[in-house]
Order: sequence, then structure tokens, then C-alpha cells
Amino acid sequence: MSESLLKTVPANSLHYGGQWRKARGRSKILVRNPATQEVLAEVPAAEEEDVAAAATAAREGFAVWASLDAAERARLMVVLAGIMRARMDDLAALESLVTGRAIREMRAQMGRIPEWLEYFAAIAQGLEGESNRVKGGFVTLTHYEPIGVAALLTSWNHPILILVKKMSAALAAGNTCLIKPSELAPVSALILADWCREAGFPPGVVNVVTGEGATGAAICRAPDVGMVDLTGGTATGRKVAAIAAERLIPAMLELGGKAPIVIWDDVPLEEATAGALFAAFVASGQTCVSGTRFLVSDKIYEAFVASLKKRAEAIRVGDPSQTETDMGPVISQASAARCHEHIATALAEGARLVTGGGKPVLAAPFDSGNFVEPTVFADVRPEMRLFQEEVFGPVVSVTPVKSEEEAVQFANNSPFGLGAGIWTRDVGRAHRLASAVRAGVIWINDHHKNDPRSIWGGFQDSGLGKENGWDALKSRMRKRSVIVRTAPNFDDWFAGGARYG
Repeated sequence: MSESLLKTVPANSLHYGGQWRKARGRSKILVRNPATQEVLAEVPAAEEEDVAAAATAAREGFAVWASLDAAERARLMVVLAGIMRARMDDLAALESLVTGRAIREMRAQMGRIPEWLEYFAAIAQGLEGESNRVKGGFVTLTHYEPIGVAALLTSWNHPILILVKKMSAALAAGNTCLIKPSELAPVSALILADWCREAGFPPGVVNVVTGEGATGAAICRAPDVGMVDLTGGTATGRKVAAIAAERLIPAMLELGGKAPIVIWDDVPLEEATAGALFAAFVASGQTCVSGTRFLVSDKIYEAFVASLKKRAEAIRVGDPSQTETDMGPVISQASAARCHEHIATALAEGARLVTGGGKPVLAAPFDSGNFVEPTVFADVRPEMRLFQEEVFGPVVSVTPVKSEEEAVQFANNSPFGLGAGIWTRDVGRAHRLASAVRAGVIWINDHHKNDPRSIWGGFQDSGLGKENGWDALKSRMRKRSVIVRTAPNFDDWFAGGARYG
């Protein structure tokens, strides 16, 4: 179970160069169960010496990993996918314990994660350069090559999913990885690094150092790091982008969101409500694409609000380890406080509280957990804080719209542009809205669905670059051009040779 996995992590240890390493510094991070506040583990806060040693290991591992044939890299990635599949139940239990997400959710998510390793292992073997004959009797060839050491800075809300998405593309491209997981959920990344060793990865290919913001900044500045791939908040993304720009290295940034969900009057009310509930409250609303702003046709507005109230009040909140639980806590006391601050502000600004707004009454030890009731506000106007700012918790707004044009106007009234949803039975309307709503990932009549082949990434304050698909693989590589002269003799320019122009 999850406790047995926790015991596989040695005290005060990082994992780089293919083995566990004692941290150089003495600072520790306490990892807590958000449902009870129980301390689950202690991990080191890596210092610059630790980061430098791990970066050196990644650079040395790159020389070996990049030299392997793509088929051999793919074989090792598939072995790792098999290890993950065999230990899926234990991994799901660990992720639920550390993040507070309901075990039923985690089991469903874990079942898909090995697909990312298998997909990128497969497509990397099919990556081909191009060849063209060009003016002047030349042939141009293009070659792809790995960048080097990829720094992967991951978030706590999907610790293994987000890490494996990033790692799969980076490894398949021939890069090595220097990983810093979130300080709130760092344990599974350390375990995964040891599973990579078990799978036969060469030393230094997958390296993990734990820590807080200073550790992440040290990684971004490490001379051996050739690119940065971050999932996190927009403020953090700006800092990482600035460091990357200073160093002139690529940065992939998957940042915040405030997903609008347009619900039209031609969708059955029961289906629209079920879809809204799923979009809003899966993961306790703690995903960057959570449905947070419901823009509902005024013809069904009050009926939808009443239906959403009924279904939200039926969500079973409690112990995330129990299969009957629908929703667990938010990740930290600070997150819970932020949710309640947004609730108070929404009330002060005149939004109508439909349901929720407090902390559920639970028996010990869960009475100490970071729980927030599923909360719905109606009559939320675009200028209100709840409409504009990311809450990252189970607090959502509902707003009536009179037309498609108003729905688009309200949907785009945000600095973010990551996810969006459209619910309609009219195929023309679906395409019109999907073309007009500003978001990088748009679902029609569904939400949250993800696949290794479906590109993922946002616009504006939601970040730069793409995950998934060929876009992810190629953007983790450099492309060079090789130009070959085919003429039998060289035209000596300074001796009067041919002039082109």
C-alpha cells in the first residue's frame, strides 16, 4: 500500500546519478496528509551544492542516453511503463494520501499514465528529417537532436501524471531530466526515479531533487540545464521565463487558468448539470482547466442553477481513501484559506450564494483537514473577483448570457486562455464558439479528457508551448540544417566565380 512505498524512500535523500544520495544541507520539508494534517514524510530542501551535483549527473548521463538508438530508449521506457502498471494500485493510494484526491479519481487517472511513456517511445522511432533540392545545385538535409538536460518543475495537483507527461517527451527526444517536484507532493517523483534505475535506465538519465522556490531557481540557473519545462502558477512562470530568457534557453510554461464553460439551452438539463459537476469539482477544483465560470443561456439559467445546487449538495466529501468519497480536501491550509477569502469577497460584491461556502462537519481526524464545501455562486458579473481570479478550489460562478456573442465576450474577459468547455447539440454553434473562445484546449460536450496524442497548452497568462503529441516531442529537440553542394567543382568567388543573386 501507500505506506510501503513511503518506506522505500531513505531519510534525507535525493535521487540522482542512478542512486539515492544524502542531501548536503540540513533543511527539511514536512509532507502532510491534507485530509488530517498528519506528517507523512520528511524530504530534504536541496541546496545549490545538491542542485549542482544533480545537474552534473544529468549532463554525464546525457552523453550515454543521447548516444543510444531511439529503439533502445523506447525499450527502456516501455519497461518503466510496465513497472508502473504492475504497481498502479499502490501508486494511486500514495497519490491519494499525499494530495487528498479521492481514491476513485486517482485509480482512474493512474490507469492512463503509462500510455504517455508508450506513446512517446513509439513516435520517437518514427521521427524523420527532411531532404530538399534547392536553387544552385544544393541539397538541404534536416536533422533532429536532443537539447541536453531538461529541467522539469512539476506541480502538486497531479504529481505523477504531470511528471510523466513531461518526462516521456523529454526522454524520447534523447534528453536527460533534472526534476524538482512541488514541495507539497514530492514523494512519488523520488520513487519514480528509483523505478527508472530498476527499469535499466543509465545513471543520470532521471534525477530528482526536492525543495522549494530557491531550489527551482537554482535548477533554472544551472549551466548544464538546456531547457525548462514548468507547470505552476502564472507568477512563478514569469520568474522562470525571465531566467530562461536571460540564459537564452527554451522555456515551456503550463500555467494558471480560469476555464469558461458555455452551456446552451439545447443540451438536456441533467447532462449539462452532470458535465458541470465533473468540470468543477473533480480534484476538489484543483486543476488548471477546472470549470470555474459557467456561462449559461438565460433560457435555462434558473433551472440550471437549481439543478447544480441539488447535485453539488449530494457530493460526498470526506476521507479520500474510501471509494464512496466523491471529493477530498484541498492541498493545504493556505489553499483552504484562499477559498474562503474568495467566498467572502464574492458575498461582499453581491454574488448570490447558492450552496456551500463553509467547511463540512467531519469526524476526527478529518475535522482537522483542509476541507471546503462544494460552493456555487450565481449572478456573478464579469467585473467581480470570483469571475476574474483563479481560486484553485471547489468554488465556482454561474452567469447568464443572452446570446452567443455575449457568451464569447464573457468567456474571453480573462487574462487566461488554457481550457474551455462548450455544451451544445448544434454542430454549427459548437464550431462557432470553439473558433471564437480564446483557449488552447477546448472540450465540446465533455471536460478534463486528456490523451498523449492531444496537444495541451494555453495562451496569454496560461503559458507557452505544448505538451502531448508531435509538438511536444519536436519542441524538446533542436533542428539543424545540413547543406550539401552537389556541383563537381567549387566556384572560387574571389577568383571571379559565379555570382548568385
